[in-house]
Amino acid sequence: MLKRILRRPKIVEKSSDKMKTAVVHATGPVSRVAKSPDEQLQELFAEVQQTQVFPDGKTFVDLVPKARAKAVLKEYLLARQDPTFNLGEFVNRHFYEFKPESSYSYTPDVHTTTREHITKLWPVLKRRNRKPRGSLVPLPHEYTVPGGRFSEQFYWDTYFIMLGLAADGEWKMIEGMMRNYAYMLRKFGMIPTANRTYFLSRSQPPFLPHMVKLLARHYGRTRVYAEYLPSLVAEYRFWMKGRNSVNQHADHLALARVVQMPNGTLLNRYFDNKTTPRPESRREDVETAEHAKSHDKDKIFLDLRAGAESGWDFSSRWFRESRDIQSIHTTDIVAVDLNCLLYQLEITIAEACQILKQPLLARRYRAAAERRADAIRRYCWNPEGHVFEDYNFREGRTTGRVTLATVFPLFAKVATSEQAAAVAKRIEQDFLKKGGLITTLEHNGQQWDAPNGWAPLQYIAIMGLREYGYNGLANEIRDRWLALNDKVFAAKRKMVEKYDVETADIGGGGEYPLQDGFGWTNGVYAALYDERKRTSGE
Repeated sequence: MLKRILRRPKIVEKSSDKMKTAVVHATGPVSRVAKSPDEQLQELFAEVQQTQVFPDGKTFVDLVPKARAKAVLKEYLLARQDPTFNLGEFVNRHFYEFKPESSYSYTPDVHTTTREHITKLWPVLKRRNRKPRGSLVPLPHEYTVPGGRFSEQFYWDTYFIMLGLAADGEWKMIEGMMRNYAYMLRKFGMIPTANRTYFLSRSQPPFLPHMVKLLARHYGRTRVYAEYLPSLVAEYRFWMKGRNSVNQHADHLALARVVQMPNGTLLNRYFDNKTTPRPESRREDVETAEHAKSHDKDKIFLDLRAGAESGWDFSSRWFRESRDIQSIHTTDIVAVDLNCLLYQLEITIAEACQILKQPLLARRYRAAAERRADAIRRYCWNPEGHVFEDYNFREGRTTGRVTLATVFPLFAKVATSEQAAAVAKRIEQDFLKKGGLITTLEHNGQQWDAPNGWAPLQYIAIMGLREYGYNGLANEIRDRWLALNDKVFAAKRKMVEKYDVETADIGGGGEYPLQDGFGWTNGVYAALYDERKRTSGE
């Protein structure tokens, strides 16, 4: 009977596809992964990025060398001695862009609605890659990408993309992406930002338990929890690595992603395992470090990388001085959203253990979750501001940065009813704008600050407010956000990465041009649109 319950649904694949998938599954965990392009190409990499052969630094790290990287570097070191050497020509001759095999293209006509557009976009955003291509890490199953410059399976983007795929019944794709994550956890012991070699030192906000729950709603909790419990535990071990050694570490307060709070509870911060410039943004990071007041360049690079792991890259949330990225200090901060997500990870592991008749383990993880929830309420609540904030563990106080991350304790259901009421009031007074919710109250040119709004944060806020009964406010946010998406689509025929919620138009700011596609905007729109249609009886 148990075997029947746990049996996977039959997925029809061509025999050649099955074989290729099986090969990746079999060889992946033991095969070596190439080094990051900055480590492979060394001086060549530094010169290409610093001289901006390509305006966007991500372009070069995603190119595929036509020969072994070692040979290309050797040829470059010889060729650059020639007075007539042309770096751009050299790069064009030795590298190529990998384009997806799919030839599917689609352009919406004037009659296509926003919702119809999203359904038609899924094939455009589908990718498959089963062998190493430059920095691109092979995965056994197909996946959906955000779009634009982001042509990989990005971690926290994927959950919000899955919401839209679920709305359109694309369960085969969702399950394939989940199995890609299980594969990466076996291979790397973590879920990287995306399947690129230069992302293997950092992760992103841990939405894996939400993906498991989404899949369980379709296939049943017993089968899905049994299959993905090892993945959930591996994810937890990654974030908690070092928890038994914090006191022995030179810092005494923090080790890797683990922070010991004043009462002894362990909470978490965003981090990275390297202290060098991000390869995809090398020039920008070097420039930030050169102009910073701090002489500890390694710490600045680490804080920039940690900010990227947060997904909020970048925001005044991580700055000592709200308008100055050079004052970034991400690794001094216990992030309220991260700890709410890890609370949900602990609760989900406990639920899985209970279902699989492991009560002792279930109690252990539930107790850890309760300790974390108590610490979030104690250390991340600012009673004067009536909001949840991040906690600066170096200074022993909240950061004073008022951001939309305040909704995560509602989303995770760890806020008290009084705290939730105060947050709801603050959201309505300060964050609710013409096109939805603003990310922070700071206007500084960073993309995760005013005037921008982002689809995932709209969704988190709406669901969090609903958990505490603030359905009217949740519906108002939903309706304003959907109206903004519709307005921009009507004018531009695009779904974009971020929006200006103050003027109700496309967004801006940050290190790269506005991207269209766009995975998580599509997913959140589809989920919210369909929900409104169901509840309104349209």
